[in-house]
Amino acid sequence: MDDTKGGANSPDVPVKDHGSFSHAPIEDQDIAAHHTDRWQHQAMYTSLHFPRNRDKRRHKHHRHKGPSSSKKREETDKNQSNANKPPTPPAQKVQFIIGENYEDEDHRPHDIFCEMDELRGVEGEREWKETARWIKFEEDVEEGAEKWSKPHVATLSLHSLFELRKQITSGTILLDISGENLKDVIQLVLESMVNNDLDPSQKQAVFDVLMSRHKHQHETNSGIPIIRSLADIGKKHSEKKLDDKDSSCHLATGREGDLPHATSTSSHKANAHFMKKIPPGSEASNILVGEVEFLKSTIIAFVRLSKAVLLGDLTEVPLPTRFLFILLGPEGNQSDYHEIGRSIATLMSDEIFHDVAYKARCREDLLAGIDEFLDQVTVLPPGEWDPKIRIEPPKSIPSQQGRKGQLPNGATSQGDDEDESHTDPSLMRTGRLFGGLIADVRRKTPLFVSDFKDCLHIQCIASFLFMYFACLAPIITFGGLLGQATHSNIAVMESILAAAVCGITYHLCSGQPLTVIGSTGPVLIFETVAFTLCQQWGLHYLSFRFWIGLWSCLFLLIIVMFDLSALVRYITRFTEESFAALIAAIFVYEAFHKAINIHSEYPVNYDSINRLCECNLAENISRKNNSQKLISNFESGYLKNNSLATYDELCKTLNGTLVGPGCKSTDNIFFFSIILFVGTFVIAITLKNVRNTRFFPTKIRSILSDFSVMIAIVSFCCLDIYMSLDTPKLVVPPTFKPTRNDRNWFIHPFSGNPWWTSLAAIGPALLATILIFMDQQITGVIVNRKENKLVKGGGYHLDLFVIAIQIGLCSIMGLPWFVAATVLSINHVRSLSKESKCSAPGERPKYIGVREQRVTGIIVFLLIGLSVLMTPILLYVPMPVLYGVFLYMGVSSLKGVQLVQRIMIIFMPPKYQPDYMFLRKVPLWRVHFFTLIQIICFVLLWVIKKTRFLAITFPLMVMAMCFIRKLLDYVFTRHELIWLDDIMPESHKREKEDQKREQIEMSCAPEASSYAEKATFDTNPIEENTESWKPVSEDPADRATVVGTFRKRVSLKEKRPQTKPSGDDPEAQKLIDTPSIIVNAPDSGNDPVPV
Repeated sequence: MDDTKGGANSPDVPVKDHGSFSHAPIEDQDIAAHHTDRWQHQAMYTSLHFPRNRDKRRHKHHRHKGPSSSKKREETDKNQSNANKPPTPPAQKVQFIIGENYEDEDHRPHDIFCEMDELRGVEGEREWKETARWIKFEEDVEEGAEKWSKPHVATLSLHSLFELRKQITSGTILLDISGENLKDVIQLVLESMVNNDLDPSQKQAVFDVLMSRHKHQHETNSGIPIIRSLADIGKKHSEKKLDDKDSSCHLATGREGDLPHATSTSSHKANAHFMKKIPPGSEASNILVGEVEFLKSTIIAFVRLSKAVLLGDLTEVPLPTRFLFILLGPEGNQSDYHEIGRSIATLMSDEIFHDVAYKARCREDLLAGIDEFLDQVTVLPPGEWDPKIRIEPPKSIPSQQGRKGQLPNGATSQGDDEDESHTDPSLMRTGRLFGGLIADVRRKTPLFVSDFKDCLHIQCIASFLFMYFACLAPIITFGGLLGQATHSNIAVMESILAAAVCGITYHLCSGQPLTVIGSTGPVLIFETVAFTLCQQWGLHYLSFRFWIGLWSCLFLLIIVMFDLSALVRYITRFTEESFAALIAAIFVYEAFHKAINIHSEYPVNYDSINRLCECNLAENISRKNNSQKLISNFESGYLKNNSLATYDELCKTLNGTLVGPGCKSTDNIFFFSIILFVGTFVIAITLKNVRNTRFFPTKIRSILSDFSVMIAIVSFCCLDIYMSLDTPKLVVPPTFKPTRNDRNWFIHPFSGNPWWTSLAAIGPALLATILIFMDQQITGVIVNRKENKLVKGGGYHLDLFVIAIQIGLCSIMGLPWFVAATVLSINHVRSLSKESKCSAPGERPKYIGVREQRVTGIIVFLLIGLSVLMTPILLYVPMPVLYGVFLYMGVSSLKGVQLVQRIMIIFMPPKYQPDYMFLRKVPLWRVHFFTLIQIICFVLLWVIKKTRFLAITFPLMVMAMCFIRKLLDYVFTRHELIWLDDIMPESHKREKEDQKREQIEMSCAPEASSYAEKATFDTNPIEENTESWKPVSEDPADRATVVGTFRKRVSLKEKRPQTKPSGDDPEAQKLIDTPSIIVNAPDSGNDPVPV
């Protein structure tokens, strides 16, 4: 395999600078667009490319005569012409290498665990000591503290990277060798080294060094286990469990061989706890670096085994080794060897070079992988940062698919993908009556069984406990408000019954069971306005509401019949966030309003002087028969040293009564209620965020986060019981009957109302239909957004069909209307969010979706229906605690809302603003202008909601949000709306048509021919991938296609992956055309800044 030695690969031969462009003319069009491959190479690969081969002829100092001389001249001209050909860019080589498909599974890339051991001398004996390890990020052994460092992004010096490349160029490369154990592998490596650059007399000495024993960081010399923190207790417990289990799921095919001079696997204790961090099926890459006194020059070897083999105690975890890198050199350069070892380990942990290492066929492939890595790195000036600072791992790692060349045509990380935000299959018009409903049923029926199986997780228990109180509190609260607004025609008992009937049937039959229904604020506004109109017109409210509900049911069924839910595509982020922010603001406002209103029931006496409380004794009580001390206390008229309850008891023993303003003080009740309110919110929000803290093991953090609200409720209920204060409690009707005695469970259609009221209800029913449709579907869009990564999809038509039937049923029974509750639905989705279990050190658990099931919603509303039977228990729940849950739901639902983020940055100086993507792509004043428009719409919604005579128009204003958003297409550019909002369907379609028209015009342009010829000419020297380049035909359309393909390939050779929004944007093109250079791994998540 090692067939390259000396010549061009020798470190003593100067490398030709193929990147020089001192004699190349630079045109304006070349600077603008990098149209030619020659200029693209010059701009990006300066002094980084190393030629694959070179003419090895030695120049003689004598003349060649005769025919041989002319032949030599021809060969020289040929070699010079080959040398003048532009070399293939490393990015294209790498894309070709990783794009190859092997028939065998041996070259299929696996996840890699890298471990670096350094040679140390201990008591006259050598041993390999583990000093660093990598899965995705680097961890170093803190020599003084004898512990692992925090995971951090590897920062490398360019010198070590170039030194590594030079060693790979001239060192020993062994690919796909076979070995049963470490001894066999080392012998094969040394035989190849002897043929390359190792003195045969030193072979045995090197063998003894490489076969020295290995010592890993988790192994301790002392037999006494040390627990450094409470978190280690969980680690020790998990290690015992993992030792008893078979860890074969982590191991690839491999066998353990005999290891002389090395500790056997039976005595080697693997790091069982760390094994859980490594993905199943991973393989190991071992890096051995060190200095010895008998070597005069550096020797290196890069080894890839044909099959991964378990090499005893070589690795701290029982993983089979696939790659082995050996670097030994003379004494005095240990720090350089250490940096080279870190460089190769960082390369192996890089997603792209990792694939190249598995699929490389020769030395040149590995060099191409290194060159591609060098093209992606960023350089930090040495005087402007401290190299000792460890860079924290990023919150999210950017995708490396752009480096692989696997992005589809025109696809970007955000751009065209964002355009298709509402291309849900359930939103497509079928052209048949009830076609969308039938499609939803067919799509959801196969998933019905899994909707019950997927609930088997402890997180679902935490979810329904939280959602039970989260849903019960609004039902009781809005039920009470409805009772006040409708003179108890619809009150708490009606709300509980409606929740039980509608909630169970909805979650059992709906298309999106993650949506939670309830009595919402907008519906409460409509009910209040309708009751007020009935009072003014002298109509029976429930009978008039009977017809409003039936007409609304009919209108909703018509919407379902004609697939009008497809209009949801016009509900963009602008409308979603405005409506969601309004509902969240209602929750926050009502929480504070209800908590402060406790003051009216339990007032505070602000007069610190007038607190007189006297015991009014009966006249027939003889003072001689009582204690003189007791009587003197009462005669003093003040309560000084004892509590009011104590004096009340003493006064009653004398058959007296307490009188005075200080006898009925309720200060403690109000202030303690505020403590319950604030404390519940603080504990709930703190425990919810404990998942992202550094305290406790991961499992404990997950449990605390999932049960955060339940823990807060139980804790402060216990505190309230302990204090024994008469705080306001949750009141649930003890008996199952209507609130008013003059009504039944089924409403008479007229009840004294004239017959024409059935027709007069059409107008209010239209407004109710608009309100229910917008409330239901906006919530559905928020739940089904792609950020939630739902797998089973939504069912807009089926959801609306179920809601329509329930609206009709509730109108007949005189129950409140239940529709999708935005805040409750958002919290339900977040309480069921899933994160990846196996994560590398330093890598944050990834959000992978939601536990999509029906059981939590069914159980929640079943328990709400049974709450009538649980009245003795629920009487211990203070209302301030539920107000705290209200506040928690309102605040948590605003998390991640872009409107809130844009409002916050208004009050921040530009240099302190967070690095949001929309701030990079849109001018700041345009962001503020868009935010101002959205705030004005939000304020209008709030004013209309609070104004009695305008409240009837609230549904129309919600619908008008979509029209306002449509007008913004004429105020903001499409590029700005991509980052600030979604693209409206017509705008998207029109833009696609414009792009097609431009392509047709470009195909007729004369420049297309010349550019196509340049693209074809520049790519002819690429021999490895000639089949991917097709000759240019004479058809102008084909020439335009070649230009498009060429531009795509040029974009793949940029200095770093770019996020280019769709459409022609000069700023984005300027950013892409600006080359960048780096110091850390390209997939480390640090976005380089254009230089």
